[in-house]
Amino acid sequence: MEEVKITKEFISTLKKAIEDQNSKLTLELLEDLHPADIAEIFPILEIEDQPYLISLFDNEIAADVLLELEEDDRRKILQLLSPKEIADGFITEMDTDDAVDVIGELSRRKQSEIISQLEDKEHAQDIVELLRYAEDTAGGLMRKEYVVVNKNWNAIRAIRQMRRQATEMEQVYSIYVVDDNNVLLGILSLKKLLTISSNTRLEEVYNSKVHYVQLNDKDVEVANKIQKYDLMEIPVVDELKQLHGVITVDDILDVVRDEADENYQLA
Repeated sequence: MEEVKITKEFISTLKKAIEDQNSKLTLELLEDLHPADIAEIFPILEIEDQPYLISLFDNEIAADVLLELEEDDRRKILQLLSPKEIADGFITEMDTDDAVDVIGELSRRKQSEIISQLEDKEHAQDIVELLRYAEDTAGGLMRKEYVVVNKNWNAIRAIRQMRRQATEMEQVYSIYVVDDNNVLLGILSLKKLLTISSNTRLEEVYNSKVHYVQLNDKDVEVANKIQKYDLMEIPVVDELKQLHGVITVDDILDVVRDEADENYQLA
């Protein structure tokens, strides 16, 4: 794919296409750009043109672009959209942690209006739960999309349930094993799952050695633990060790960068 150079001529052509509401040309100009590159263009455009532009993308790309925008730019766009447009066009496509990052910047009233428009009530309830936690805690960073199996299941049932759970997930890093009370017991190796007898119960094969954080642990503590143990993902539990969510290394990158910057400034 040939790299698109964002020159003055490119921006001029794009602005003219948007002004003329030439959706075909506008999308052709942007089709080879990454969402992060598209997000860099938004501040250059007139504020009233930004909702039109983002409305041209399919919901998945629109959600990715929105997440790449600076907070102030994102807030300006969201203020021009109705709660239903935000719910249908963006929040439905986002993982719960990303959805909370977006609507958490809005007023409580607009948050409620957006959530009430979501057709997926389980997704809505997960977002409501995450909004309760402070942004700088594990609860505020976690997402509700993860794969979990019960220790009493056999391999066949586990695989069937995992397929259902993983449908909406972009990446599966870990398989968590819980008991009937949703208490985290350990993790399960995918290789182990695929090589055991179909009737083998998971309690016989899971690994009880699992690193985890608690809901109110500070984001810096989470970042340090992920770095220390070289983890791609870490589960989040409450005081009873009941599983509530997971934090991936991607979710914690900003915290790691901020801590590195602070340490550099102190050096």
